[in-house]
Amino acid sequence: MVRLAAISAVVVVTAVIGGLWYVLAPGSSGGDKYASCRSTQVAGGTDTIGGPFTLVNSEGQTVTDQDVITKPSLVYFGYTFCPDVCPLDTVRNAEAVDILKERGLDVTPVFISVDPNRDTPEVVGDFAENLHEDMIGLTGSEEQVRAASQAYRTYYRRQPGDDDYYLVDHSTFSYLVMPEDGFVEFFRRDLSPQDVADRTACFVNAV
Repeated sequence: MVRLAAISAVVVVTAVIGGLWYVLAPGSSGGDKYASCRSTQVAGGTDTIGGPFTLVNSEGQTVTDQDVITKPSLVYFGYTFCPDVCPLDTVRNAEAVDILKERGLDVTPVFISVDPNRDTPEVVGDFAENLHEDMIGLTGSEEQVRAASQAYRTYYRRQPGDDDYYLVDHSTFSYLVMPEDGFVEFFRRDLSPQDVADRTACFVNAV
């Protein structure tokens, strides 16, 4: 169950919507089982997005992508202190997962922190649990987080500031990742939960 009220906002954030690597276009590719589902196209191809990662879960255990992506997953990179963008995006994903569940489709929401300095395993665990009972919260060392971000070609940058209320600029795409095929699609933040559910369902049903 989504509990948006559990998240508090303390400062105003500037979110960077990273569109440097992506071009909207109808998807079509010979031999692509997902061709009819694609509404976007990735410069360089989908093979250039995603891949192995090693992070830390809410229990403090080191996990890999193979441990985490065991079902179709909606993956989002953000941070728990984000006052407005991340809560809205992750709630949208959680609501999409519930819509899919009503249709008999099992999809996992995944949250990966880009702020390992503040986002301890316990913090990301509480954040994820407050959003959805099935959400997986992940963090890690700065090196682990950077490697995961680079694999998915996301952007993040801490803004100047020495206090505990600094902001982090970051890209805001949600990624649909399949256990066998890896990254297959991304969703912009202007899509509704219904839109994300509909588009995700197409990919899941195509397997």
